[in-house]
Amino acid sequence: MKNILLTITTVLCLNISQAQELESILLAADDAGILTENYLNPAMKGLMYSVNGGWYTTGKTHKKFGFDLTISANASLVPSSNEFFRFVQSDYTFVNLPNGESQIPTVMSESSAETNIDIRIPNGDGSFKVASFSMPGGIGSDLPLNAVPAPMVQIGFGLPTKTDLKIRFIPNIAFDDDFESGLFGIGLQHDISQYFGPIEKLPLSISVLGAFTTLKASYNINEEDLTDNVSVNNGEAEFKLNAYTVQAIASLDFKLITFYGSVGYNGGKTTAKMKGDYTLTYDVEDSNGNQIGTVNENITDPLNLGFNVNGMRATIGTRLNLAFFKIFADYSLQEYNTISAGIALSFR
Repeated sequence: MKNILLTITTVLCLNISQAQELESILLAADDAGILTENYLNPAMKGLMYSVNGGWYTTGKTHKKFGFDLTISANASLVPSSNEFFRFVQSDYTFVNLPNGESQIPTVMSESSAETNIDIRIPNGDGSFKVASFSMPGGIGSDLPLNAVPAPMVQIGFGLPTKTDLKIRFIPNIAFDDDFESGLFGIGLQHDISQYFGPIEKLPLSISVLGAFTTLKASYNINEEDLTDNVSVNNGEAEFKLNAYTVQAIASLDFKLITFYGSVGYNGGKTTAKMKGDYTLTYDVEDSNGNQIGTVNENITDPLNLGFNVNGMRATIGTRLNLAFFKIFADYSLQEYNTISAGIALSFR
């Protein structure tokens, strides 16, 4: 997860691959937000779907004071339709594509091709602020599977009334001094088979689950991250994710194997912000395209992006039961289909 979060946060200042043209995209004002949201959209959506995976491997809850430790890996597959976004000129005020492309790769595209972008902003006196930069291509071709991963460690604990409390927790951890992230998730799974009388005598278990996850990450933007044409004070890229899921779960629980499935609903919201005070230096041209000087401009908190997901999901999976040791895998059908797999130590 560290790599995908680093990509998300550092891409806010375009400091990935060979693209380090921060001052150019910030010059584009509101256009910068539209471009960056479109570019990051599949990574943000995929991560929200991934963190909603792997909450359960059976519809059966623990006995009182039973517990489990589960380690899982969730990967939300990026649809091919989300590897590119359409460039509609009328959506932008100052940005244009000199090579006339109609589509631009997103961060999760398997195409690593860069896109040349020009910016031309009138000063009101017949001159123009001008800049150009290369929008980076995607990272999909560098991944073994074009998917957004979210590994998880989870503890489940049996409460009275056939209810499991599930906790996910990663304390705030700093990487390389400048990058920090942390995660917390909580879920409740309640067995409703107990209310159906004779059904309790069958190997069928039915339960309901509600779970919530929050994730935060930040990256300190320093002078060495930037080009000579931009300086920064208190620079930071900030990422916050909130995701929830509500599901009805059913399972057939046998001694050696468990079959489980569910239907439910996912939702989530993510914000990505670029904070700080930036001083940009860029060229000024006259109406004939002749350079007539340079100018400095100060910008504060230049980017504030928002992403949302919501929709139905359906999951089917199986678990191999080797005494207290479990191996499981499942597949969820949703906007970004998700694969989950892992191991668990479970004591009923």
